[in-house]
Amino acid sequence: MPVHPIDYRYGSSEMRRVFEPENRVRLMARVEVALLEALADRGIVPREAVEDVTRAAESVSWDEVRKEERITKHETMALVRVLARKAGRSGMYVHLGITSNDVLDTVMALQIREAGSLLVRRTINLLEEIVRRGEEVRKNMIVAPGRTHGVIADPIPLSMKFALWSYFVRKSLESLLEALNDAAVGKISGAVGTMAALVELGVEDPIKFQEDVLDRLGLKAAEISTQVVPRDRLARLITSMSAMSSSLDAIANEIRNLHRTEIGEIQEYFESTAQVGSSTMPHKRNPIKSEKVCGLAKVVRSLAITALENVVLEHERDLTNSSAERCFLPEAFLLLEEQLISLTDVIRNLVINEDRIRENLSKYSDLALSERLMIALVKKGLGRQESHELVRRIAMTSYERGDPLFKVALEDPTIRGLLTPEEVEALRDPNTYIGAGHEIASLEFERAKRLIQEVRKNERD
Repeated sequence: MPVHPIDYRYGSSEMRRVFEPENRVRLMARVEVALLEALADRGIVPREAVEDVTRAAESVSWDEVRKEERITKHETMALVRVLARKAGRSGMYVHLGITSNDVLDTVMALQIREAGSLLVRRTINLLEEIVRRGEEVRKNMIVAPGRTHGVIADPIPLSMKFALWSYFVRKSLESLLEALNDAAVGKISGAVGTMAALVELGVEDPIKFQEDVLDRLGLKAAEISTQVVPRDRLARLITSMSAMSSSLDAIANEIRNLHRTEIGEIQEYFESTAQVGSSTMPHKRNPIKSEKVCGLAKVVRSLAITALENVVLEHERDLTNSSAERCFLPEAFLLLEEQLISLTDVIRNLVINEDRIRENLSKYSDLALSERLMIALVKKGLGRQESHELVRRIAMTSYERGDPLFKVALEDPTIRGLLTPEEVEALRDPNTYIGAGHEIASLEFERAKRLIQEVRKNERD
């Protein structure tokens, strides 16, 4: 019966299959077969042994291995015994010249490659949706209130929010691709990394032999290993995934804030015909998917600490990394995938309330344009610092009286002496104070589209 939510609630069935015990056993057997194929090519084991073990590998099951492990208290040796029994006389060659982590680390690399491919695909889907919606609001020329410290700031093109989200996801994808490539490496180097057993068996080119075995599995070899592949690679991958998780958190958190009743500019889609927001307050339309993205980020971030701890092993290895990796590796991939899937759905169906945006922009536009008034005074010859202090005092009066900033500004003799009422009025349109915002957004969308195209091309090749 499921206990952990990743068993039934988070992540896709595709991703779960990568980390299911049945798949792990299948991959372990596949590594053993690749080893024997390379040994047979060098005349060290008979060719029929490869055929026998291959047939055995095709029928091995997790239930069989788990039953054997209850006796051996050793996962790899349990697999070896099951394979050996199934292969008959040829079973004497199973696991020849290698150690457990030659199998386990190579299997982990295979899982990382397969799970990583799924993550990349999910990330591309999210990035495409962000760009699509961003170009949509760019085309509609929507201008919205900017906010810093939660307080109204200069107006911004809404497309710049989407451009920032695009940047977050694009940079995360670039980092993920690099980290996946670095982490998906295997080893066939023996008990302490010297390949001594292989040399003793008559393998004249052990370094090339390692490359040969791993090439059959579509992997590259770690440049150097002890009994294990150094865990700094895995730590870089998990920290990269944690950083991506935090970027998704930042996007979802912004959506949650703009979804607030008192702001209401952007809202997570709510299926009003059937969806329930609260068991007691029937009116609720909560941003639950965005909240889930933010909540899962807390877990994914925490996994980076464990991965970093795992870099430190004693001498040529100890076992303190193993149990931790069995937990955090599937968690990291499944929870990050769930974030990506959920946020993609949020962005795809995001409700953009243009009326509310205009209402908020109109309500606070005077305050949002205080910088513009300051710049106008500088252009008329007033010093920058003097202009800043003058507008600051006017803004404070505006706050205290509840009157529009520009109305208070026209009461000031200094401003009246420098700007006509018509010139002041011309400053009040927030749609004309967005600088190069649209262009900045467009440049980011183009960068994102180039990366999408490049990744898709590499997948085809």
